Amino acid sequence: MIILEKPYVSDFLLQTVRDLGVAVLDNSTARRLGVSDRQLRDEKTFIQAFERGTEFPLYINSEDAIPWIHAHLGFSRLPGRLDLFKDKAKFRDLLKPLYPDFWYNVVLAEELAGLDINALPLPLILKPVTGFLSLGVFKISNSQEWAGAIDEIDGLIKRVRRQYPAEVVNFRKFLIERYVQGEEYAIDAYFNASGRPVILNILQHEFATAADVRDRLYYTSKGIIQGNLTRFQHFLDRIGELTPLENLPLHIEVRVTPTGEIYPIEFNPMRFAGWCTTDIASYAYGINVYEYFWQDKEPNWSECLDGKEGKVYSIVVGDVPKEQRQEEMTGIDYEGFASRFSKVLALRKLDYREYGLFAFAFIETGENRRQELDWVQHTDYREFMIHNEPRFGQK
Repeated sequence: MIILEKPYVSDFLLQTVRDLGVAVLDNSTARRLGVSDRQLRDEKTFIQAFERGTEFPLYINSEDAIPWIHAHLGFSRLPGRLDLFKDKAKFRDLLKPLYPDFWYNVVLAEELAGLDINALPLPLILKPVTGFLSLGVFKISNSQEWAGAIDEIDGLIKRVRRQYPAEVVNFRKFLIERYVQGEEYAIDAYFNASGRPVILNILQHEFATAADVRDRLYYTSKGIIQGNLTRFQHFLDRIGELTPLENLPLHIEVRVTPTGEIYPIEFNPMRFAGWCTTDIASYAYGINVYEYFWQDKEPNWSECLDGKEGKVYSIVVGDVPKEQRQEEMTGIDYEGFASRFSKVLALRKLDYREYGLFAFAFIETGENRRQELDWVQHTDYREFMIHNEPRFGQK
């Protein structure tokens, strides 16, 4: 079963839903996308399926589906699962048996300005208890950075309220926690019907600087999979011992310290990588993550990685510069953007006025073509902002 919601449903996901005959909640998004009547289930039928427990498992492509789940499936375990992972404070509480010495604290938004930053262990991470897409996430190393973060949060609050439901992003409470030095990874995985974790992809999340917290570049390769698969499998086994997680897809972010310790950043329940960027697994390894989840399949990694030597598969996020006045923009030079890469596997155009993102690009590079990824980290994309063409979606 699936709930399709904005902001984005890829053609790849939609075709998978059609091919597998997956039951889809009848809502405005599904109708707009042309889901056939024979696959649509009205709210009553959808809810009854959960009451009977006959149509599992459930996937959501977007966290915009969370309010509906809270409103209509309160009798099930799904709202509790969502709360456990979406609420980063509850998530940290769950992990205490595994990380008893990890420092964190919860602060109301109105209390932030009055905190004595010099009395806290620096560096630290400041982020909303309920968040998405690194919105309102800051690495703080000194009082100047703290003051700048507080000022920026004030401006973000109004914009976030317009763009996301409170269940997805909420700036009422913030988590302050210890900053962990190390490499950051994203894992798309699910816990199967027996509660066993199945890893479907591992991506390295690279940053331009130590202070960078953007979601701009993720990449995967044979070396990344082979170097991390076993230790991440053991890590997820330990998480599964803390709480029942059967039939649950997850997008997981972790940091690995130089000594090999794995520290979870966040677990995003009921979905894989957002905005359908999880589709990169198909381009890289021939893994349709949706099909694997719904059909309870596990990758044969030796086969998936065969012939992948020297290849790197990346998700490149195109974001509009903060300083760019969107009301003065009239378009994006997508051709120029794509020409920056030697091999574009897919280019997905987005309405930059709605979310401040103009594209996701899936690209392939050789391990010896590092300059393309370095460019992504340090460009501001300003060269692709156009001021004399029709708006997105207009002719």
